[in-house]
Amino acid sequence: METTCLKTPLGTLQISGDTQGISEVKFADNTVFTGDETPQALEEAVQQLKEYFSKTRTQFSLKLNPEGTEFQKKVWNTLQTVDFGKTRTYQQIANTLGDPKVIRAAASANGRNPIAIIIPCHRIIGSDGSLTGYAGGLDRKKWLLEHESPIKQGKLF
Repeated sequence: METTCLKTPLGTLQISGDTQGISEVKFADNTVFTGDETPQALEEAVQQLKEYFSKTRTQFSLKLNPEGTEFQKKVWNTLQTVDFGKTRTYQQIANTLGDPKVIRAAASANGRNPIAIIIPCHRIIGSDGSLTGYAGGLDRKKWLLEHESPIKQGKLF
């Protein structure tokens, strides 16, 4: 397993993986960025994340290898069908999985997503439109959704 860091507008991202795919992308607030050379297995992920933050990429095309249960992987695969600039509710995810009753399990799997941004768990919101939990913090979730929004509004204050 190889690891690198990427400075972003939201702080440092730690990216881990190998030739089998990306296994983790997480916010690493307490990680000291050394600027070391990026391992070859992670170069494409770093490049695509840079493009995402510069608004030249709206879809990722990377080999992913997250660790999780079969159900979690099913949820994470479903999350990847939520298009850039769109949101879905936890209930919609459960319905897509074929069982509206699995809403809590789907929400739990969403919260355990090990590959932030690339598997877009930040696009999942509460049924009432609220910004519910995000492992990276609600401020980051809000920023990501605004970053992806096709509607740009000026700040009032």
